[in-house]
Amino acid sequence: MTRLPSRDLRRDLYAAAAAALLFAAAALVGTAVEHRDGTLFVNWPPLLADWGPHAGPGTAAALVVAVAVVAYGPPLAARLPWRGLLLAVWGAGTAWTFSLALVDGWHRGIARRLTTRYEYLQVIDRFDDIPAALRGFTDHILLGSPDHWPAHVAGHPPAAPLTFVYLDRIGLGGGAWAGVWCIVVGATAALAILVTVRALAAERLARRAAPFLVLAPGAVWLGTSADGYFAAVAAWAVALLALAVTGRRPLWTGLASGLLFGLTVYLSYGLTLYVVIAAAVLFLGSARVRPLLFAGAGFLVVPAVFTALGFHWWEAYDLLVTRYHQGAGGTRPGAYWVWANLACQVLVVGLATAAGLPRTGVVLLRRPGAAEVRLAVLVGAALLAMLVADLSGMSKAETERIWLPFALWLLPSCAYLTAPRAWLTAQAALALLVNHLLWTGW
Repeated sequence: MTRLPSRDLRRDLYAAAAAALLFAAAALVGTAVEHRDGTLFVNWPPLLADWGPHAGPGTAAALVVAVAVVAYGPPLAARLPWRGLLLAVWGAGTAWTFSLALVDGWHRGIARRLTTRYEYLQVIDRFDDIPAALRGFTDHILLGSPDHWPAHVAGHPPAAPLTFVYLDRIGLGGGAWAGVWCIVVGATAALAILVTVRALAAERLARRAAPFLVLAPGAVWLGTSADGYFAAVAAWAVALLALAVTGRRPLWTGLASGLLFGLTVYLSYGLTLYVVIAAAVLFLGSARVRPLLFAGAGFLVVPAVFTALGFHWWEAYDLLVTRYHQGAGGTRPGAYWVWANLACQVLVVGLATAAGLPRTGVVLLRRPGAAEVRLAVLVGAALLAMLVADLSGMSKAETERIWLPFALWLLPSCAYLTAPRAWLTAQAALALLVNHLLWTGW
């Protein structure tokens, strides 16, 4: 007699199916809107991508990494020493991201990603005099201004392009080094998330989430995107704050957290919404006042330096809003993207996370255990930050890349799932299909 799946497993499958249907609806409706009006400015709605089945030098490596993590990831995550687990997650996650990027080939997948006309490496020579460039940064944000910045430079505070300026100055110039930097640093975001989950919830939950952070489908866009680097900086800001509020050297971890939070908001305007995740950390932490003072002191450093050098964050953001509406953002229909943005995340976080998120809601309602509830609060805060970004109207399309810093925090919800190998297989298969069937871009 065939054994029926448990009620919880059926609910997981229903949630995954609903997520798949959401993406299918966004694809069908988006294709119709784009053919009719041409207002979405994406060739394969709801993603910024082009259809093009292909394979590359990373195909075999990606398959090997996927099979290895599915087969050995859960048992190794359960028994490795904690530091060994972090090292294994970083190594496997880096290999996974590199191999997916190399499916598109070295030049298209890594070396040329950050050298297009929209990207940061186009303006390296304009920062020969950094103080002068910062003083005049806002003069080049609007379209029509003299030598206006490329889209990604105009759309971010100057710490983003300055990262690549300094890489160039220490001899790591060009698209290849920039791509390697984003992948290697971006892969550490998983470690920061695990450190946070362990500090605020429980080590056992972090260990159960670890393989899912390795085989994140979002690695398709982490390699190679500056948003992966931004995600890592922001994640470590949260991790250090979690350590500070739980009593781990609150002076140094608090100060370091504040410094990274300050850097975060000067890497991306949208990452100010990390205040929601930070608030969840403070809520869950036991020692709040002293670490918050240290973190606040650290946070002031980066804004003080940039302001002293002549860059004014609020003035630049106000101009960015105008620039956003001068371009495709002013034409893309909000009524479509307000839900299609969420459909994009199905491919970023995967069907396993789609199943894990309803379980997160159930945990919050039923409160089965303190550690599980704490993890649910953390995941819920990241989801709330993402929803606020969605409703802001400043995130129309390309959220498969832009929301990476928030989406990665949803993956620990997979710790609630049973049958981890089956769900890891689904995660890996989704990433491989996306990377081999579509030419993704940004």
